[in-house]
Amino acid sequence: MRRVAVAVAVLTAMVCAAGSGQADDFTRWLADFRAEAAGKGISPATLDAALAGLRPLEKVLNRDRKQPEFKLTFETYSARLLKPRNIERGRAMLAEHAGLLRRVSDRYGVQPRFIVAIWGIETRYGAIKGNTEIVAALATLAFDRRRSRFFRGQLLDALRMVDKGYIGLADMKGSWAGAMGHPQFIPSSYLAFAQDFDGDGRRDIWNNLGDVFASIANYLRLHGWSDARTWGRGVRVPKAIRQSYESMLAGKAKGCRALRRTTKPRSLDDWQAAGVRRLSGAALPAVALDARLVMPDGSAGDAFLIYRNYESLLRYNCSNLYALTVGLLSDGVGERR
Repeated sequence: MRRVAVAVAVLTAMVCAAGSGQADDFTRWLADFRAEAAGKGISPATLDAALAGLRPLEKVLNRDRKQPEFKLTFETYSARLLKPRNIERGRAMLAEHAGLLRRVSDRYGVQPRFIVAIWGIETRYGAIKGNTEIVAALATLAFDRRRSRFFRGQLLDALRMVDKGYIGLADMKGSWAGAMGHPQFIPSSYLAFAQDFDGDGRRDIWNNLGDVFASIANYLRLHGWSDARTWGRGVRVPKAIRQSYESMLAGKAKGCRALRRTTKPRSLDDWQAAGVRRLSGAALPAVALDARLVMPDGSAGDAFLIYRNYESLLRYNCSNLYALTVGLLSDGVGERR
């Protein structure tokens, strides 16, 4: 028994030492970060308030390693988000805010159904915005080695938001990855794309739906969106294309990495000639438009032709599962043209 007790004591001491070492590493990292933030103009008052007593959040690292876009099939992922009640709720929101959405659409050139679909995917139309402290979450991810440089920049931008009075520190809460408000903007996106639609002097993506809708639309617009087109469509593909799909992939395509799992663009006429058809079996639209083919679950799964607007959706979240689900929800929520 004495040997067991000694072994347990040694193991406990080792664990505590490891934990102490990590704490020391974080303390040193935080001191270095604070010096950088001060050098970039963040006020001492903001740094004191935001960084005092800060500790890494284990739950954030756990979530980072288990993101659903990395783990789930498209069939499972989309089924979770395209439930009838989510579609019906989206239709209700589209009708309830029709006037505001139309004004936003007229100004930014983004169809209302896509604004509502992103809103629905991101926060279930504002119902689930997250309650994690943003500064602590971003500090955890910036200290972690996986994407430290990116999240260090986000942490600096979060402190800029507080320093400029865009939001109070106590109210800066959101997702484990640092996303905030109805549209789930990370700090850099807020600074670059958030809009003050009603002209009240504040870009309020937390409480003001005009600002929320305009911010989503502005993000898409500035990433190449065109309201003259839709996102894409589900299609039937012949066996020969399914068998050769992997060899058709774009590989190192520019932009979002998810494009690597799509084919190179071809005209709709070319896809039509290759035997691709609408899900109904009807011919593809007779328009001069290029499209990529994507089969998110591989050659045996669902198939979609995707247009240029789809790439704008990927800029919101670089995941084919996400972009396809936004597109399908938009089709369910609003009239497709």
